[in-house]
Amino acid sequence: MTAYFRPKTLAEALEIRANHDVMPLAGGTDVYPVRTAKRAWGDPTHKDVLDLSAVPGLRGIEQTATGVRFGALTTWTDLIRADLPPLFDGYAQAARAVGGVQVQNSGTLAGNLVTASPAGDGIPNLMALDAEIELASLAGTRTLPISEFITGYRKTALRPDEIVTAILIPSVDGARSQFLKLGARAYLVISIAMVAGVVATDAAGHITTVRIAVGACSAVAERLGRLESELIGVPLADAAGHVEARHLATLSPIDDVRATGAYRLGAATTLVRDLLTDLAATSSRRAA
Repeated sequence: MTAYFRPKTLAEALEIRANHDVMPLAGGTDVYPVRTAKRAWGDPTHKDVLDLSAVPGLRGIEQTATGVRFGALTTWTDLIRADLPPLFDGYAQAARAVGGVQVQNSGTLAGNLVTASPAGDGIPNLMALDAEIELASLAGTRTLPISEFITGYRKTALRPDEIVTAILIPSVDGARSQFLKLGARAYLVISIAMVAGVVATDAAGHITTVRIAVGACSAVAERLGRLESELIGVPLADAAGHVEARHLATLSPIDDVRATGAYRLGAATTLVRDLLTDLAATSSRRAA
């Protein structure tokens, strides 16, 4: 029989995590569907449950000296409603694309991250935002760049004794972001391809900072490092014209029921161009 733990403090939660083989539970919007699917295929087993919903201090958005701290239990709805700078526009756009309102009310930012799905809408945004992940255990707290935290298809560097406590985003002066997602319909859909980008420019409109990540086109969402390097110093208004297929050559999209790999790659290329076009338009509107 599955055991159920609902600690009231982080210290208690970490003690349970260290001494029991448990599945941490936040919003449950990923955990419950997976369990239901397993039972449908004749596998009734499930790890003991560590429900983190009663642990204080794990939910909320806080401005820090270096950026913004998102508590692990912060929901998509919390993100949508938050008054955040344009740097977080893309992350908020992704929040609006995650499931329906019920999922947005329950699902958490850290839950989406820990699931490490290639089609997780939040992950390309966190890569473009250069996020760090805060992890706690009885041994103390450590942080990992998101590039090191997600290690493979539905795999992370989270140790069996650790809990994700926060997502940390560094500030970028004057930066703004964008998120675009392609699916078979407008809402309640798993991504065929998606892109997230962060950009900042100088007074003349030339790119000084740019980060672009593509999701649902590889086992792990990927930054487009070659394209980012080539766009530094380019006028943002001209950036979309610099995107070529070679810039996405590191991606490895698969064929599945939603799309072929070739279609995904072509769609991702178009989405990157559209994203840069939209960011340039946003820049022009702000300047006006």
